[in-house]
Amino acid sequence: MGPILAQILTGLANAGALFMVASGLSLIFGVTRIVNFAHGSFYMLGAYIGWTLMQVLPGSFGFWGAILLAGIAVGAIGAFVEIVILRRVYAAPELFQLVATFGVILIVQDLALMIWGPQDLLGPRAPGLRGVVRILGEPVPKYDLALIAITPLVALALWALITRTRFGILVRAATQDREMVGALGVNQRWLFTGTFALGCALAGLGGALQLPKGGADLLMDFTILTSVFVVVVVGGMGSLPGAYLASVLISVVGVFGVTFLPQSTLALTFVVMVAVLMWRPFGLFGREEVAGEMGQAGPPEDPIRPAGWPVRVGVALALVVLAALPLYGSGFAVILATDILIFCLFAASLHFLLGQAGLVSFGHAAFYGGGAYAAALLVRHAGAPMELALLLAPLSAGLLALGIGFVALRASGVYFAMLTLAFAQLLWSLVWQGGAFTGGSDGLVGIWPARWADPNAIFYLLTFALCVGGILMLRHAAHAPFGYALRAARDNAPRAAASGLDVRRLQWAAFTFAGAMAGLAGGLFVFAKGSVFPNELEIARSFDALIVVFLGGVKTLSGGWVGGAVFEAGVDWLTRFEYWRLTLGLVVLFIVTIAPQGIVGTARALWARVQR
Repeated sequence: MGPILAQILTGLANAGALFMVASGLSLIFGVTRIVNFAHGSFYMLGAYIGWTLMQVLPGSFGFWGAILLAGIAVGAIGAFVEIVILRRVYAAPELFQLVATFGVILIVQDLALMIWGPQDLLGPRAPGLRGVVRILGEPVPKYDLALIAITPLVALALWALITRTRFGILVRAATQDREMVGALGVNQRWLFTGTFALGCALAGLGGALQLPKGGADLLMDFTILTSVFVVVVVGGMGSLPGAYLASVLISVVGVFGVTFLPQSTLALTFVVMVAVLMWRPFGLFGREEVAGEMGQAGPPEDPIRPAGWPVRVGVALALVVLAALPLYGSGFAVILATDILIFCLFAASLHFLLGQAGLVSFGHAAFYGGGAYAAALLVRHAGAPMELALLLAPLSAGLLALGIGFVALRASGVYFAMLTLAFAQLLWSLVWQGGAFTGGSDGLVGIWPARWADPNAIFYLLTFALCVGGILMLRHAAHAPFGYALRAARDNAPRAAASGLDVRRLQWAAFTFAGAMAGLAGGLFVFAKGSVFPNELEIARSFDALIVVFLGGVKTLSGGWVGGAVFEAGVDWLTRFEYWRLTLGLVVLFIVTIAPQGIVGTARALWARVQR
């Protein structure tokens, strides 16, 4: 009994910081409807600011005062970010808001690197709470008991704020119907700012509170982000009681997983998330979400029509020049062009899913990495030739998308996006912990092309043919009756269903097709690099594709591959500088606020203006 109680107490202590971050994110989403992916950055800032203040303020008063001041400081930073950046994109599609928060992540990462340096910072011990207390013979850290006591107090304070104050009444009203709140004369701007600041302050408080348990480092924003989203989605987006219950559930499951199922620890939380959403598609205490615009807001897009002959001739000439690159380009140019082509196909597959079907996937890297690992595992364990591996990579990714889509399409809106993220992270955790078969964190290396394709020029031509062919297939599908039916279901699902279209089956087919195309890109990636590692399945890889789709232009057929080419070439150049994330983040925010139509959409608008 003692060991079990000790595990439960450890899980409850871990739930403290997780609840504070998750409750802040839940508040922000409930009022502003922004899926704030920068929330982990505010958690990280809370840890760094708290550590800095603890070096200055002495004793117990200084320790607890530093934690409180860190939360207040992060809340002020959050208010600044909301006023300067997010306030400009509230009327924009949800995808643009998502990309804006990702730009904030990049900026905060490099600013933290500039201020505190690359080294990890060890958090100080809490004065008066050093050592352990034995409960039923099992040692339990005193600080864990303090966190167990603090968390309900914070939860009660939040409950009192939300239920007993005018601000809380407005927050609850905005969560239910923010348009009506605005119609009643409430200043939505300052309501959004106050809510965002409060959510960020809670994240900063959680970051500072965990210092004695984990310290501060530059990776903690992404480390906490996935767990926080799991908690918020399991509890129900916008529900504080749901966030509290889910944080306890996920933390306790994680602690028992470390003890009894150490090989499945990373996967357990995502298994719980998938199980809950299959039972209740909107979380334990959530309410039904209407699928958001996700890139389809704004004026109606022009009808899609095939390109005219001048455009076709220009594209054909450009493809001829690109195919002849080995004849006049350097070896480095050929390798870089190979990487760009592969990434363009990956981005185009997500663009098809988002632009044509209106489905936002936060886990599209599952199919890219899944195809890559399918090819690599076939070569490593079955001795398959490159040709067979490239054939089976998109087939394997397509089957994976078929299974994931069957479950994920039960939900809609942000819950669908989160389910795709959960499945991607579940696959990543299985690859990471399956070292005997997948190589684990060491990856799989030595996966090289066949002898006939070994020269870079030959493999480049193979990549060129497959990637261009895949992009043309995606474009042809958009012009086919399948593409028109998808856009009808995207724009008005009830009317499409009344017209006789099976909306869910159409979306399922699109999801599978896009997954197969991403798998083909992943298979080519393995042989281009000679290796594959679990980071190809991570959330960051999916974010790269989302940024690319936005960069090229969501409402254009060519936005995916144009954005992919610009992004891959730009990152190759930017990464030569020390603070390249800061530069990329500023570029992203500039495009969000100045040219939200993307490269292709902005160019098209300028050309139309010239013609007029």
